Amino acid sequence: MTSKKLITNCLTVVFVATIAFFIHYLINASISNGIDLDKLIYSYWINILLACGVIILLFILRKKLKDQLGFVFMATSMLKFVFFFFLFYPEYNEDGNISRLEFSTFFIPYVICLVTESIILSKFLNSLDNSN
Repeated sequence: MTSKKLITNCLTVVFVATIAFFIHYLINASISNGIDLDKLIYSYWINILLACGVIILLFILRKKLKDQLGFVFMATSMLKFVFFFFLFYPEYNEDGNISRLEFSTFFIPYVICLVTESIILSKFLNSLDNSN
């Protein structure tokens, strides 16, 4: 993966997440007690930044930890859930209950970015295997 391809991959994450955001926003707006737009935007941006960060990290580590990149990817996926507990959980749990809407505000962008990131990184890891 070249640095140009790296930028393209990060832009792909942004593009896919932006489409998902608008769909999510439209569904959220149709619900009577939907989540605030600010929380929705915040959740998408955090997940986009984390996904792009993982792509960049694996690009940087591609030569040094070539055989362990899959494990690094799994560790970073778990780390994203740690971000949930630090950034989202306290606010969502203020009333002692995390509603489905609150949970989906984090989980939908998480899954969208994770799937997009997984597709990008599987192609990247396959290209590393084919370069030998």
